[in-house]
Amino acid sequence: MTSDDGFRGAVSLRPTPEQLAYSFGGHEPLLTVEPGTVVELSTEDCFGGAVRAHEDLPSRVCTFPYLNPVTGPVAVTGAEPGDTLAVHFADISPARDWGVSSTFPHFGALTATHATAMLHEPLEERVWVYEIDSAAGTCRFRARRSGLELDLPLDPMHGTVGVAPAAGETLMSITPAAHGGNMDTPEMRAGTTAYFPVNVPGALLSVGDGHARQGEGEVCGTAVETAMNTVLIVDLIKGRTPAAPRLENDGFLITTGHARPLEDAFRISQHDLVGWTASLLGLDQLDAYQLVSQAGLAPAANVCDTNYTMVAKLPKAVLGSAKAYDGMHERLRDAAARYLAAR
Repeated sequence: MTSDDGFRGAVSLRPTPEQLAYSFGGHEPLLTVEPGTVVELSTEDCFGGAVRAHEDLPSRVCTFPYLNPVTGPVAVTGAEPGDTLAVHFADISPARDWGVSSTFPHFGALTATHATAMLHEPLEERVWVYEIDSAAGTCRFRARRSGLELDLPLDPMHGTVGVAPAAGETLMSITPAAHGGNMDTPEMRAGTTAYFPVNVPGALLSVGDGHARQGEGEVCGTAVETAMNTVLIVDLIKGRTPAAPRLENDGFLITTGHARPLEDAFRISQHDLVGWTASLLGLDQLDAYQLVSQAGLAPAANVCDTNYTMVAKLPKAVLGSAKAYDGMHERLRDAAARYLAAR
């Protein structure tokens, strides 16, 4: 039972380096909470904090497979396979005044990889260090081979959010799939509610891979990577589950698709958006297909990971009075606002 403020209470999870996980599935929960609980947690960056300067090339200071650590799992009492876990991001704030990005020899959208074999030389491994000014709301880009400097808007988000996969499977944290994982969509920012299929008892939510900002597609393979302090609320929707993670904010319904090639990720996300729209508006499938075709948006999330991720977005203005999940997003958004105001 939640309080009059719309949330049950607040707990904190700040793992030690030894408690960080590098996969979804295969881990006992670090924390168990009731639906409606506020969770304040800290996350490390995708390099585990090891890349701090231009000289800290990831290949030298990081050890595979210990990349992309996540905080968790968090078990939610009463979550059962076939349910939906709702996760509302109330606040995502950089924990440092710096972030880093890099190019890799065999990782990213515009270089040869193990799956796209080429004879040409791999890209140079290079690190960029960004100055993060949370008060000003900026992160500063500095070119490595010229004097260009410019401030980019701060837009904190989490690249990696997900639950334990189905059937006892364990997936590396870098892999996006139906459980979530390393989706790398900039839509996963404060004010967003994410909906995940519950595959195992407790759902086992994990969060990591903080980005001070990221362009759509994460083209070079990394964003402005930094540690985060994050506040979220978890809740349950019983007896219904999406095929893949869905998101909702005040302006859009958002679906995700994870696959290679990219066009299949596109198709998966669009297919789910058509079905979601049809169910909310009571439309015939082809009528919903037509509406999504004319009103929808389709930004790329990542075109660099082990699976690519596409999102499909429908403006909520076309829904009229229809509300997804009986207004779960609005309830969690309002509860989050009250919690933050009372901190």
